[in-house]
Amino acid sequence: MKIVKVKLENFRSYKDEIVIDFSDLTVFVGKNDIGKSTILEALDIFFNDGKGAVKIDKEDINKQAKEEENTEIKITVVFENLPASLTIDTTNPTTLQDEYLLNSSHQLEVIKKYSNAGKEKVFIKAHHPTNTNCSDLLLKKIKDLQKIIEDNAITCEHKNKSAVARKSIWNYYIDDLQLEEIEIDVTKEDAKNIWEQLKNYLPLYSLFQSDRKNSDGDDEVQNPMKLAVQEILKDETLKNSLEQVAIEVERKLREVATKTLEKLKEMNPEIANSLNPVIPTSESLKWADVFKSVSITGDEDIPINKRGSGVKRLVLLNFFRAEAERRQRELHVPSIIYAIEEPETSQHPSHQRKLIDAFIDLSRTDNTQIILTTHSPAIVKMLDFEHLKLIINGSSKEIINIERANLPYPSLNEVNFLAFGESNDEYHNELYSYIESEGELANYNLSQTLVNYNKIKRDGAICPQQISISEYIRHQIHHPENTNNPRFTNEQLQQSIKEMRNFINGMR
Repeated sequence: MKIVKVKLENFRSYKDEIVIDFSDLTVFVGKNDIGKSTILEALDIFFNDGKGAVKIDKEDINKQAKEEENTEIKITVVFENLPASLTIDTTNPTTLQDEYLLNSSHQLEVIKKYSNAGKEKVFIKAHHPTNTNCSDLLLKKIKDLQKIIEDNAITCEHKNKSAVARKSIWNYYIDDLQLEEIEIDVTKEDAKNIWEQLKNYLPLYSLFQSDRKNSDGDDEVQNPMKLAVQEILKDETLKNSLEQVAIEVERKLREVATKTLEKLKEMNPEIANSLNPVIPTSESLKWADVFKSVSITGDEDIPINKRGSGVKRLVLLNFFRAEAERRQRELHVPSIIYAIEEPETSQHPSHQRKLIDAFIDLSRTDNTQIILTTHSPAIVKMLDFEHLKLIINGSSKEIINIERANLPYPSLNEVNFLAFGESNDEYHNELYSYIESEGELANYNLSQTLVNYNKIKRDGAICPQQISISEYIRHQIHHPENTNNPRFTNEQLQQSIKEMRNFINGMR
């Protein structure tokens, strides 16, 4: 199963429902504290039920909504690439389509509601029959389905199979199902059974947070191999094997102790009778301590917690990837989602490039999605428009799908300007060249306030001119050898960029 949309309502800074489109690689960009991490953490709550990196609490309720006495958080995930069939029990195969559990776009839409940030209630929003003669069939017991069949003389091959009974009833009313999108509680009867089966097909969601602990004393930073030992020792087959080893060792130790005391009795019965062998039970053994010396070190045996922060984070990031893949294999989960906050943190530019290339390649593999957040304009430039989601705060919060046609100027520098207020010489050149290529440069310059500029002629003579501030900056960028003019300021650069963007907007 693959995420295609996420909806958030009344969760932290997202008060009104906001709909977010997802693809195989989705990267959220925007200013600090604008809600990028909130999306990743909401998904952790949805998929991991408080057993992942994040636990829901009352502070997650939107403050304004709380004042309006609305304390219900909603996290909705819409999926495609759905299982072909589900088996409610050993003899009852069915499909989401046959059970009318798909929305009007033929997707699975799962809603989790957290009243007062408490335990979730799960619903499926579906294009479902509402005719009172055949509604709520998923919430009825088999005897109730059989009564409907008998009362209406409906033909049904297997009245004892609820999926078959429901299908027969719906087929009987096929011309009057009165399909509407409604929310179906999946905690009762066969709706619950179907949800229990669906959970086996949900993706494995792994979140790597930007502020995860990174101190020398943190066990994970100290050595991720220690965590690996703990996870490996949770395997049931391995636990059983180690228990058998412990039992056999305990038996042999008791045998040795008994024989020792027997020999001691021959020499001094009084001392022998005062002694008892003390052998720990197999349950009390700490097998992880047996492997406490496992590690990943450098050529000079320098442990990870003594390396630079960039190296520590890089190792941890790839340990996170390896662990997620191992869990996916062992849990037989069909798909996986890697959610990583600010992968560029503490990384050399060359590592940033390799990380992003790796994530792009990983997102192209089957049954894998990547979700990232970033504050880095350099990272944005490594991506394509289709990967980016821009979060902005206006009169209300918006999440914009970045497409060339949606921008006044189709450039990733434009994305950085909107996301971070990032503007530089390169972006200025792009805007100026765009206006020039559209044949509008003369009109643009006529609309601008003129400034003095000293041009150097080919014979070396100085020729005073009056030109627009944008042309002034353009000349200084391309002719740094001309030192006869004051260098443009950052304020002038920002002003020129804003004026060119406004002009381009007017051209459209």
